[in-house]
Amino acid sequence: MSGDMRILVIDDMAVMRKIVVKQLENLGYKNIETAENGKDGLAKILDGVKNNNPVQFIISDWNMPEMSGLELLKTLKSKKPLADIPFLMVTAEGEKDQIMAAIAAGVTNYVVKPFSPNTFKEKMDLVLKKVGLPATPA
Repeated sequence: MSGDMRILVIDDMAVMRKIVVKQLENLGYKNIETAENGKDGLAKILDGVKNNNPVQFIISDWNMPEMSGLELLKTLKSKKPLADIPFLMVTAEGEKDQIMAAIAAGVTNYVVKPFSPNTFKEKMDLVLKKVGLPATPA
């Protein structure tokens, strides 16, 4: 199941999307989609619910045009069943206040850029464990 989990990677920088997708592929994930900002990501999430193909894990940047990762997180947390989707925030924001804001909004976990492949895997596994899913396949 975990390798087939539908993962949505949201980042306004194409290079960062590619890096995260490559990390996920290296961990054994195959069902990965991308979005350029929170608004685009939310549309894909809602489309997945409508088509009975829900996104099962979200990895989102914080700072993006249209809709930030924090705005997306708050929007999802206000709607059932979207509130239960595990959400890993990837951000250059390492400030304590911002991390606390993400935690208060209900983020499952976060990773600060730049990150190593090991750190990324550890954060993924922590999120998966927290929500009762199996650890990364690889």
